[in-house]
Amino acid sequence: MTTAERRLPRALMPFARRQYRLLLSGLVLAMFADGVWTIAVVWQVIELGGGPAQVSLATGASAVGMLVSTLAGGVLADRVSQRVIMIGLETVKMIVFGLIGLASILGVLSLWHVVAAAILGGVTIGMYYPAYSALLPSIVEPSELQAANGIEGFLRPVVFQAVGPMIAGAVIAAAAPGPAVVLAAAGSIVSALFYVRMDPVALRRSDSDGGEPLRGNPIRTAVTDVAEGFAYLWRTPWLWATLFFACVLVLATMGPIEVLVPFALQERVHGGASDHALVLAGFGAGAASASLVFASIRMPRRYLTVMFSIWGFSSVPLVLMGLADATWMFVLAGFAMGVLFDGPMVLWGTLLQRRVPPALLGRVASLDFFVSIALMPVSMAIAAPLSHYLGLTTTFILAGLLPVPVALAFYLAARLWRDEVAHPITDVVTVAADPVPPFVERPLGLFSSTNDS
Repeated sequence: MTTAERRLPRALMPFARRQYRLLLSGLVLAMFADGVWTIAVVWQVIELGGGPAQVSLATGASAVGMLVSTLAGGVLADRVSQRVIMIGLETVKMIVFGLIGLASILGVLSLWHVVAAAILGGVTIGMYYPAYSALLPSIVEPSELQAANGIEGFLRPVVFQAVGPMIAGAVIAAAAPGPAVVLAAAGSIVSALFYVRMDPVALRRSDSDGGEPLRGNPIRTAVTDVAEGFAYLWRTPWLWATLFFACVLVLATMGPIEVLVPFALQERVHGGASDHALVLAGFGAGAASASLVFASIRMPRRYLTVMFSIWGFSSVPLVLMGLADATWMFVLAGFAMGVLFDGPMVLWGTLLQRRVPPALLGRVASLDFFVSIALMPVSMAIAAPLSHYLGLTTTFILAGLLPVPVALAFYLAARLWRDEVAHPITDVVTVAADPVPPFVERPLGLFSSTNDS
């Protein structure tokens, strides 16, 4: 560690590295482009005469794109230069967004164009996260990963959920959706240029990597790679316990947050879109502040216990929403959920990058992303019928309380208190990744040490 690095606060240590500064600049612009597109696509559909069903079609198409692409993205991130993948994804976004924006400005855009673009936009998001997660450990030291993950956690709600949508809204209000979509395209291409400026990085390999050129049927090989990722998941208790709990947490909370909060605001406080925006802003503020705090501290010795203890209670603020009769109570609950959801995400991202073998990190990151969104549509689909049958208050209370015993059950079933003692993560010594199970110890022939990542 250089003298300059020692002078920096813990949360800012990664900024001492040029590679990280370029990577983060590209990430910020990619998130900005996605944030602009998220708002622009909705108003573009509305400008074309679409109603709620057409807006749902476009947003649902994006979710499908993310879901179907993320596992393939993980396979690709473990085989190919992650940096090149990210350049390619941002270039695709630039082309897609640019064509949609130009067609909108020229008045030749139709709904199916927007739906197709939404699918491709979802695909790029689904493939981006595994590549970024696999690349980051090659850019910073192991002791800096928690800070880097915290910085991302801080910037995501600020840039993706606030700055991008706000600028998009201003452009749409002043002009039309078309110029906003063109702005998203500009953000994507500048993001790609930052990745181009990065120096090549050798692919990270574990001892089990063969380093031979890719051979055989690519589809069969991809299926085998995905199977290897699932095999590692099943044989790694801390991984399956966390991901299965995440399934329950997403199922219980996403529907109430995304679907029921606007109706609760209308019913309890006669609130509208501005009140809903305050609740979402509260969530984002909580997420950003918690991420910054976790970026500034050391990895806890009992990192799995801390993570499960916080996540286990992250749904409880929904109980307050179920009982709230003032807007500030909804905002406070949203802030608390942001803190409890995103704080442990910093630990979780660091845990994946420190303990998963390099040869599997892209696939495991894709499984993490896949699980995170797989049950989100289900949660949104059942939220309204459940609230109609049980009532808003009961639905919020059940959603807030159900994940608590489930978190405890998975924590005990996987004996996570023993796992974290057997596998300490420190800043001083780089802890070896968990051993690859026999199913994936054979040479895979995925990498060449001179390849760019």
